[in-house]
Amino acid sequence: MKVFITYSSEDELVAKKVADTLKAAGLDAWYDKYEIMPGENWAEKIAQGLKESTAMVVLLTPNALKSDQVGWSIDYALGDHAYNWRLIPVLLGSPEEFQNNNFPWILRRLKSITLPDRGNSEEGLKQIAQALKEVA
Repeated sequence: MKVFITYSSEDELVAKKVADTLKAAGLDAWYDKYEIMPGENWAEKIAQGLKESTAMVVLLTPNALKSDQVGWSIDYALGDHAYNWRLIPVLLGSPEEFQNNNFPWILRRLKSITLPDRGNSEEGLKQIAQALKEVA
């Protein structure tokens, strides 16, 4: 299973930790900083990564909820049967930060993982890998 990681650019450090944790757990993580080389067409590589993947981790922060790219990635996963039961929302921060109306209704219906420490706990990061292994 290839796992596409979508996130806001402000959350790049957490995204890298997630990618490294997934790889250490034996999962194939698609992380843009590892997959897109200088000079490559960014949009084509993202599209290719989405097509090749069968699971997605959405790192959610207030910044991610404002990101068009994150929204497009979620829309793609919701419309592709390969991602069924394999879209994992990960809330980075306190759940109270996500009480506003900007939170997509569909993500409220999916079981999510909350990392109140914003990914600074190795144990919290391992929860993501475990959830993906359970739906593999």
